[in-house]
Amino acid sequence: MDKVDVSLDCRGLLCPMPALKARTAIKNMQVGQLLEMLTTDPGAKPDILAWSTRAGHELVRIEETSGVLKFYIRKTV
Repeated sequence: MDKVDVSLDCRGLLCPMPALKARTAIKNMQVGQLLEMLTTDPGAKPDILAWSTRAGHELVRIEETSGVLKFYIRKTV
């Protein structure tokens, strides 16, 4: 796994806030950098999948541990 460049903690936030915060964070990143986003909202999974595909970013991996989803998204455009 590559080095995480930006970590975003969205635990406790509900849809659509995790996706909106990820979108804002990735706008301020350089192409090739990796965003780690943590959330406890199970509804974030389809939101992040759809957003990353639509925006053209690479969803590298999703992990789930003790109710916390971790998304790793690489900025590609």
